Amino acid sequence: MPWRSRLIKPIARIISKQIIREANRPTASQAQIFQTLIHKAKDTEFGKEHRFAGINTYKEYKDAVPIRDYEGIRGYIDKIRTGAKDVLWPGLPKYFSKTSGTTSGVKYIPITHHSLPNHFNTARNALFHFYHTTGKGSYFDGKVIFLSGSPKLTYENGIAIGRLSGIVNHQVPNWLKTSQLPTWKTNIIEDWEEKLNRIVDETIALDMRLISGIPPWVLMYYEKLLEKSGKNSIKEIFPNYSMFVYGGVNFAPYKKKLEQLVGAEVDTLETYPASEGFIAFQDRPGADDLLLNTDSGIFFEFIPADQIFEKDPPRYQLEDVKLGVNYAIIINSNAGLWGYNIGDTVMFTCVNPYRLRVTGRIKHFISAFGEHVIGAEVDKAINQASDEMGINLIEYTVAPEVNAPDGGLPYHEWFIEFDYVPERMEELSMKIDQNLQNLNIYYKDLIAGNILRTLKITPLCKSAFRNYMASQGKLGGQNKVPRLSNDRRIADALKKYALKSVLD
Repeated sequence: MPWRSRLIKPIARIISKQIIREANRPTASQAQIFQTLIHKAKDTEFGKEHRFAGINTYKEYKDAVPIRDYEGIRGYIDKIRTGAKDVLWPGLPKYFSKTSGTTSGVKYIPITHHSLPNHFNTARNALFHFYHTTGKGSYFDGKVIFLSGSPKLTYENGIAIGRLSGIVNHQVPNWLKTSQLPTWKTNIIEDWEEKLNRIVDETIALDMRLISGIPPWVLMYYEKLLEKSGKNSIKEIFPNYSMFVYGGVNFAPYKKKLEQLVGAEVDTLETYPASEGFIAFQDRPGADDLLLNTDSGIFFEFIPADQIFEKDPPRYQLEDVKLGVNYAIIINSNAGLWGYNIGDTVMFTCVNPYRLRVTGRIKHFISAFGEHVIGAEVDKAINQASDEMGINLIEYTVAPEVNAPDGGLPYHEWFIEFDYVPERMEELSMKIDQNLQNLNIYYKDLIAGNILRTLKITPLCKSAFRNYMASQGKLGGQNKVPRLSNDRRIADALKKYALKSVLD
């Protein structure tokens, strides 16, 4: 056994046992985190304003601290950016994770000395846990690549600012840096196409064993490797490639195409990182749900997603959640985020231990007619249909068409980029629509009541979504296309990439 995996093996065993132990005592962990957070922040500006010194119970906390999105904390963030200390958390943040928002423009999410381990240690723990539970750890003995944003940082009043994936690059330990790619010089290239070509040049002749990144950008990496090498599969280029780590988007639409390009089975590990905190990770090989990270500096709250925009929505701590309910996830953390709505929705699949699936984004839905279709429903509808018909998808998004060009009933328009355009397009359309009706009773009633007609598929040309993202300046890194929109902004921009004719 090579030295690195041999060295890690006993550490992996210890960490895995810790993960299992904490997964079996989530309520106690959350209660302890809650008390620690309140105590540490009681003398901050936020803590004084919200009477943290007098808070002892969760009910008292809910009464004192309202739910906020980024706009609700912007004033505090702006003050911290001027150099003010002890605002949301004692001292100054170590970093600001800079991310773009659809309504707030650029957002600056604080990462403190206390919250930093949540980001890096959780990623490490997920890999170590996989190693211990499966006995597979050979990926530690070769080269690894993280397809990420630039690690180059700027500074503002003593606070480093960068993208989360770039910030995490600065926390990679020395024992892993010797195996990590791409090089710094390549990783700081901002142009994604140029950067990708350089990454291919740097890695094509090496012993790559672990690849990590958002699936659409990993897909581009695979294609460039095959194009440059002239090989038929990634496994021919990297025969020891054994682990693909991903997060950020639903993997299912990319699964077939990625597996086809790899040419052999490779283990996968799903993670749920966000700028606001590392929320969950896959703790069982092959599972389609994720273990909630209950012992890593975050106290979680949950609000039923269909009530999130009410004036005083119900708020539940972890022990009160129920299976099968779509919740907006709220975090309170040692990064200084309080009652913070990160914008994601989740659904619990298990409460012993607490496991969940990401169901979408609060603002990514279609409810132009009251149907409130969510991301998890469109993903499941199209994945079931494409699996049944043996169709490979590259990417897709859905938007309402309220004013049908032909003057008929409105409908949902699905913009889909296929690996190969299917001949039986009408059959695919009907299967997706029927699946969606089975998943969403409101959508079914609208179809049955002749308020909506069945969906329409607009097939797109090759690289349509890549070209669209490039036109928006969002190609590569951690950027991704929303699956759902309640307006036509993305849909109208994609129209120019539509295929002129398709087989019926």
